[in-house]
Amino acid sequence: MNSADLKRAKKDVRRRVLEIRAASTPEERAANADVVAARCLDLPEVAAAKVVMAFWTFGSELPTMPVIEALLAAGVQVALPRIVDGDLEVRTWEPGDLMTQARFGALEPAGGTIVAPGDVDVVFTPAVAFDRSGRRVGYGGGFYDRFFPKTDAVRVGLAMALQVLDEDLPAGPFDLVVQAIVTEHEVIRANAAS
Repeated sequence: MNSADLKRAKKDVRRRVLEIRAASTPEERAANADVVAARCLDLPEVAAAKVVMAFWTFGSELPTMPVIEALLAAGVQVALPRIVDGDLEVRTWEPGDLMTQARFGALEPAGGTIVAPGDVDVVFTPAVAFDRSGRRVGYGGGFYDRFFPKTDAVRVGLAMALQVLDEDLPAGPFDLVVQAIVTEHEVIRANAAS
């Protein structure tokens, strides 16, 4: 698949899944988020983690605050991504810290201490869609795919079950997979090469 075909295929997946995801209600998303948070804390990788990079929810995404609060209650250092010069920079975050809006709508830390990518144990990873092999279609910025090679952190996708497709998602050579996907229905251990 050439680059133009890959972009078109990803755009089609984005359109289809975002339409379905947007039809979910805030109440459904909140209920799913509580279940996903509990499943995340049961993951051995998360239980052993000292630093977890989460992400701040925007739009119709699965709310991440329940898992962030659970991590903080367990004494885990939570970090959030901030986009700096087109790349993700990891910054510590605690409740009450100032947030600013990124150009695409998500909130990111205005302050906090920079965390070296090698110090991150787990990266909770957003996406529009995942497949059961750990491939993901994000929002098209490539931020996470550029960040992943900088860290040995375990990559865990957080999503509602409706975002996990049975079809193989389109992927190029620079699209890196997640090792696990947590939904309200299950934990999927991905089997694709990383």
